[in-house]
Amino acid sequence: MLAKIYSAAVYGVDAYEVEIEVNGAGGDPNIIIVGLPDAAVKESRDRVTTAISNSGYYWPRGRTTINLAPADIKKEGPSFDLPIALGMIAVTEGLDSSPFENFSFVGELALDGTVRAVKGVLPVALEARRRGRRALFVPEANALE
Repeated sequence: MLAKIYSAAVYGVDAYEVEIEVNGAGGDPNIIIVGLPDAAVKESRDRVTTAISNSGYYWPRGRTTINLAPADIKKEGPSFDLPIALGMIAVTEGLDSSPFENFSFVGELALDGTVRAVKGVLPVALEARRRGRRALFVPEANALE
């Protein structure tokens, strides 16, 4: 099962879209994040799985591959937690992720599932608009940006 969720990353004063692909497969439980993630993005694996569990959902128990595209640009920070979690829940529940294609998501997850503020929401919003996304979902603390 494959889920696609859209987000964006800040690069200087601009942002670029990031397509997050989450694929669940059988086999030994393992979560791999590819696509030039920095340490904070790699650590999202633990934040996201704990937040999902503490929110009453399940995460894929077999091999899960998370691809952050484009793969040739380094991804930094915790803002991909929310879209990764949405993709993992969609895969676990067998949900069609195509309705998410019209939206973009950013947010850091606390271990209890609370969505925390992230930096750079304004350029992310401009990129989402440029890409024709109907809405950008951000943490409540970032809403005034």
